[in-house]
Order: sequence, then structure tokens, then C-alpha cells
Amino acid sequence: MSLALDAPAPVGFAEKIWRINWGLVLVLSAIAGVGVLALYSAAGGRFEPWAARHAVRYGAALGLMLVVALIHPKVWLALAWPIYIVSMLLLVAVDVVGKIGMGAQRWLVIGPMQVQPSEIAKVAVILVLARYYHGLRKEEASKFLYTLPPLAIILAPVALVMVQPDLGTALMVLMGGAALLFVAGVRLWMFLAAAVGAVACLPIGWSLMHEYQRKRVLTFLDPDRDPLGAGYHITQSKIAIGSGGLFGKGFLKGTQSSLNFLPEKQTDFIFTTFVEEWGMAGAMVLLALFALVLVWGFSISLRCQHHFGRLVALGVTAMMFLYVFINTAMVMGLLPVVGVPLPLVSNGGTAMVSVMFACGLLIGVNVYRDAQLPRTR
Repeated sequence: MSLALDAPAPVGFAEKIWRINWGLVLVLSAIAGVGVLALYSAAGGRFEPWAARHAVRYGAALGLMLVVALIHPKVWLALAWPIYIVSMLLLVAVDVVGKIGMGAQRWLVIGPMQVQPSEIAKVAVILVLARYYHGLRKEEASKFLYTLPPLAIILAPVALVMVQPDLGTALMVLMGGAALLFVAGVRLWMFLAAAVGAVACLPIGWSLMHEYQRKRVLTFLDPDRDPLGAGYHITQSKIAIGSGGLFGKGFLKGTQSSLNFLPEKQTDFIFTTFVEEWGMAGAMVLLALFALVLVWGFSISLRCQHHFGRLVALGVTAMMFLYVFINTAMVMGLLPVVGVPLPLVSNGGTAMVSVMFACGLLIGVNVYRDAQLPRTR
């Protein structure tokens, strides 16, 4: 029988719409709605300056996500390297002419927009790694020499992001890339060797860290060593979370946030702002919504018939997990403060667009789960 007869029939537009995971879209919208509530409260019961902008951004990003979801994966297979190269050029541009804010040089000002290229790099790395391993045979993926190009793909943006400096995003790119390598079939001994090498390089890494980064690590190890300086953020965050109790203080009744004891309450510490008012019960509901996103991500990857789509779905799922895990663990004092936003809840345009673009890729994997893609590198 010919390949043409074995190939699946093209998916019509109506079926594409039907295959969009509308349950996932609804959950993402619910998470963004939590963000609007939290940002409205963080501004003292006002839509400006964060909540209204957050809602408008989500509406635009939702449209982008649906468009991305309807584009055939062969297009993203072809665009993987161009997107990666553009993201690298933008990272270089940040290091040269980027805007400095809060002691770091992480943004590019393009007309009226302020763009954070490191957020784009997270998705670019997923796409190009998925393309690379899609072109390898299973036995090739497990060989050491074939692991060297992916390591370069991951470490190049990590190095450029560290220069900014942005330790949180660099760690996300590194761990997200490592997760994708693992599911692609890289042998476990390579990860163990990398871990040993990383431990051996800790003294060098410590010497290269900025002073404020060292203080954050020392504060994580001993939160009471500088309660009014480096430890102020996490101390206030713990107070706010603890004071929320089981059911919270009530909407618009959070004291740590409204009295401005909580720094960066609209970005890195938005989870703290929410938990103070909605308590442990509210936190569990929000985390359950994120858990649904992760479960759907794994389900979509398992149903996909092509390797590129499986790796993209798993890469996006890993990225979402790292966002949520690092942010929530950070504000509870389980990890050092590294500046990672909570997706679709924290204020931030580039982060929202990159997350929704990634979710569009994830939904698109489900829409075109039966597609046949060429084996290219």
C-alpha cells in the first residue's frame, strides 16, 4: 500500500476548531481572572495601573494563542531556528543597549513597547530542541556526541541572560532544556556527570555572582541574618502568607500588601498578595488550576503521533511547571528570591505573551496530533 493511502486525511477547519482544547482555554482564562483580581487588590481596589492592562493583554494574547494553535506544526518546525536566532540577537541587543531597571539590564524599548527577550528565549529553546531531536533516530539521541549541539543551544542563551543579570530566567532556561533532553532520550549518566561538574564549579559560580545575588542565597540559608536588608522581601512575604490563614483576610483586606510592606507585590510576589486575602483555600484552588494545565499538557503529548509535537508539548509543560514551582517556592522561602513571575497572574506583558504563545503551540499539538512531519535537523 502506498504512503499516500496510509497518510491521515487532512484536518478540516471545523475539525480544527473542535480539536482545540477549550477546557484548557477556560482554565487559562480562569488563572488570568485570578490575576486581574489580585492586581486590582494590589492597586488598592483600582483597575489602574495593573488590572485593566492585564485584562487587555490577556484578551490580545488569547487571540494570538488561538491563531498559533491553528497553524500547522510543520510551520513551527521550519521557523524553529529563525525564532531561536532572533531571540539570541535580541539578548545580545539587551546587553548592548537594553534598558536598566531594578539594578538589571533586561529590557529592550521598541517604540511604545518594553520587551524582555529572555522570556522569548524560553520558548525558542523548546522549539529548536524539539526540531533537533525530531530529526534524530532513537539510538542517536542517546549518544554523547549528539548531545553536544543541544548543550550549546541551551548554554548560549543562559550565558547571555546571566550577563543581564537574571539568575531566575537563566535557571529556567537551563532546567527546561535539561528536562527536554531527558524526555528526548539522553542517558542518565550524562545528567549525573553534569551534576557533578556543576557542583565542582560552584566556587567559580559563587565568585561570578553579583553581590545582591550572594546576599539572596545567604538570606535563603539564614533568613534572619539581614531582616531589614536582603531578607526583607522574604520576611514580609512569609508574614503575609501566614497571616492569611486557612480562608484569608478577605478581598481587599490584605494589610501587608495594602500598606506596602510587601515589595514587588504586582510581579514576583503576586502569589503572596493573593494568599494573604484568600488564604490556603484560595492558594489550593489556584494551584489546582495550574495542575490541570500540567495534566492536559502531558495528556496532549501522549496522544501526539509525531516526535516534534510530543517534545514541544512536554517542553511547554515543563516550562509551566518551572514557572509555578519556582515562584511559589520562592515566596514561601523554600528557594532563594530569583525573580520569576507567576504565569498569567503576575503583571508583565512579555511574560504573558510568551506563555500564551507557548500554550498555543501546546494546543496546536493536539489539533494536529495526527500530522506527518519530515525528519529534518
